[in-house]
Amino acid sequence: MNILITGAKGQLGSELKYILNGSSNRCYFTDRDDLDITDVNALDNFFEQNSIDCIINCAAYTAVDKAESEIELAYTLNAKAPLFLAQKAMEYNCKLIHISTDYVFDGKSYRPYTESDSVSPQNIYGKSKLEGEEAILKLGVANTVIIRTSWLYSSYGANFVKSMIRLGSTKDELGVIFDQVGTPTYAYDLAKAVVDMVPQLSNTSPQIYHYSNEGVCSWYDFAKAIFEIEQISCKVTPITTNQYPTPATRPHYSVLNKQKIKEHFNIEIPYYKESLKSMLMKLRG
Repeated sequence: MNILITGAKGQLGSELKYILNGSSNRCYFTDRDDLDITDVNALDNFFEQNSIDCIINCAAYTAVDKAESEIELAYTLNAKAPLFLAQKAMEYNCKLIHISTDYVFDGKSYRPYTESDSVSPQNIYGKSKLEGEEAILKLGVANTVIIRTSWLYSSYGANFVKSMIRLGSTKDELGVIFDQVGTPTYAYDLAKAVVDMVPQLSNTSPQIYHYSNEGVCSWYDFAKAIFEIEQISCKVTPITTNQYPTPATRPHYSVLNKQKIKEHFNIEIPYYKESLKSMLMKLRG
């Protein structure tokens, strides 16, 4: 199978490269320097020159706070580009897996969100990602899935885990938000799930699935778990969202219900602390 992976230098793209290297698939790992997915002509040329069976779209504008001021760029990458890729999937009869976010929800729920729950994003990032979802759904291409995920981290790039290790190693005390609750997702686990899903895709219309690791925690709990595993002695103090204001509003609750993806694709999802241990072991080399 010939697979196009966009956003290949990001966390998920890097994990997909790690998993797929050496496989029997022919993979095209691209980033904006290789293939500008916001440029219809560039996409036309790429698909004319390469036979693609599946697109895995990991590319996105993910700077949540900067998106509040870089609105046009956020919508170009998160809404227009997914539509262009879905159009190519339709034109060339490709499978398509598109990665979305828990930020399409308002965070006011009291139980894990299902795929059919009402959406109401509270920031530009979430709104732009939702517009990308809606564009794909409206086009109605077969063998297409949207995967919403949350709190992504890995041994690649910048993320919360790496920031906590860096800050915890240099400070005596850190304040970390405790009133935002969700589930961390190890990008390797999501990448593995995506690879397992590709040969199983046989839906006649686009489907939405949720994927994060198992378990529930706040950012405060997550930081405590990181420091415990890494034996970092920095004191972690719980603070409220109001004590750490940011340009973008974030959901207070974004736990995802993963029953649908587990049942449809026979996927086993690891507990977040076990995955955190695996990532930290890889980070240590």
